[in-house]
Amino acid sequence: MSDAATPRTGGQILVDNLVTQGCDRIFCVPGESYLAVLDALHDTSEIDLVVCRQEGGVSFMAAADGAMTGKPGIAFVTRGPGATNGSIGVHVAMQDSVPMIYFIGDVGRSDKDREAFQEIDFPAMFGPMCKWAAKIDQAERIPEYIARAYAVAMNGRPGPVVLALPEDMLRDTVEAMDRPKIIRPAQHPDPEAIAVMMELLKDAVSPVAIVGGADWCAGASHYFREFAEDIGLPVACGFRRQDAIANESPVWAGNLGYGPNPKLLERIRGADLLLVVGARLGEATTDGYTLITPDHPDQTLVHVHPDPEELGSVYRTDLAICADMREFSEETSLWEHDIIDFDCGKEAHAEWEAWNTVEPNDDLTLDLAQCVKAVRETLPADSIICNGAGNFSGWWHRYWRYGGPVCQLAPTAGAMGYGVPAAVGAALRYPDRQVIAVAGDGDFLMNGQELATAVQHGCNMLVIVIDNGSYGTIRMHQERNYPERLSGTALTNPDFAALARAYGASGETVEQTADFAPALDRAKEKKGVRLLHLKIDVEDQLAAGTSVAKVRSASQS
Repeated sequence: MSDAATPRTGGQILVDNLVTQGCDRIFCVPGESYLAVLDALHDTSEIDLVVCRQEGGVSFMAAADGAMTGKPGIAFVTRGPGATNGSIGVHVAMQDSVPMIYFIGDVGRSDKDREAFQEIDFPAMFGPMCKWAAKIDQAERIPEYIARAYAVAMNGRPGPVVLALPEDMLRDTVEAMDRPKIIRPAQHPDPEAIAVMMELLKDAVSPVAIVGGADWCAGASHYFREFAEDIGLPVACGFRRQDAIANESPVWAGNLGYGPNPKLLERIRGADLLLVVGARLGEATTDGYTLITPDHPDQTLVHVHPDPEELGSVYRTDLAICADMREFSEETSLWEHDIIDFDCGKEAHAEWEAWNTVEPNDDLTLDLAQCVKAVRETLPADSIICNGAGNFSGWWHRYWRYGGPVCQLAPTAGAMGYGVPAAVGAALRYPDRQVIAVAGDGDFLMNGQELATAVQHGCNMLVIVIDNGSYGTIRMHQERNYPERLSGTALTNPDFAALARAYGASGETVEQTADFAPALDRAKEKKGVRLLHLKIDVEDQLAAGTSVAKVRSASQS
């Protein structure tokens, strides 16, 4: 912390307070509107400045960093076009419940409300999509705003904060008192509520836990797994929360969302008690609020969440417990529960094992299921799988075995273009772990330019591009609703392997199943950014387990 009597620029005060709060990395595209911050960073060795190629990449990297660390990921963009380009990451951070602070360089205070160059009312624009949006007009108040931003981003349900920074304010030289580091306060569960929950479990016949989401962490994973295995409780996860506990757990039941195991859906429908820990039970997890309806007749719902405003907001809740995930899970694991013993956890895991087992399909020229199996057999279970949106992700959701917390970075908002930036963030945060970006062809080209960032910053990561010449997910919906009327979904793609080499990475194209494992081995032996370009036929592999012909047939039946 600095002496308040020492005058500093607003930019220097801001950087000093980020250091105090524990910030060690900033993602940015530079802009003249926050040059005072960039100047202060020039002499700040504690912060690694990652310069990106487009603001969508900036905000996705910051959101991924927040998801990995539990601390706010930090993004800096300039006003107008920069802020709007990066707004997608703010939306993702909110729906993913991850902490992030999105700083926007803004027009000078004296030009406000004139529709000055690139001027936007940022609090009005971002207010509906984040936890808090504000503008800092006085440099001496920067420490106050930074401390509050960290508190808001981390407390309760984590999420993004947006702060606009007028460029003249950042140049002001003032005296300011720095604030101490913000620590997220522990939220202990009510012991009486835990006791009630245990009584409900004792009376249950076919309970299921659904975990992952807001505030989930390694500690929560450890203790909840211990508790669930001790009583034989099946553990499923919300959409794209498959690393909530290690999938090797003997009570792991699989994932909800798009393309889940039909037997898991039957188990959820037949459950008499649902223990939901961290998840919001959003639209994707509940199949449009139909798998579990907001009123869920004949089912008891115990909902554990760190934000009291989430509890009871959509679902009728029989027992609401407001607590942070680690405190709840640890308290639950310590409770006396020897008289509770279910066989359903073991049964659910066997069903998931059968669903997760790859059955080779020799009719396919390049079988994506066998490719995932080959990666699974070659690379470690704690690899970090990063993907955006698209049917290509379904093979990984079904056949990959996630090793536990910080093994999956995938947006629950269904945003395309997330995988490559997230992989850059993961490779920088965990340089000794295997990082894999999985992308469809349409998905990759929404942020593929961040390969340049990966190469510039020495990232060690594998990129797998699945090229079917189509916006496959939309093609699937198109075939369901308007079979054989192809419109607006076909793509003409570049040679992705050659594109990777142009960026300074290695690149190789794979078109047959037998060629994938050797190509993977060659990529494994290399360092830096490596890209494998997998070319498949959309007609044969429209999504995991289905083809265009099958979708058309189902739509006409």
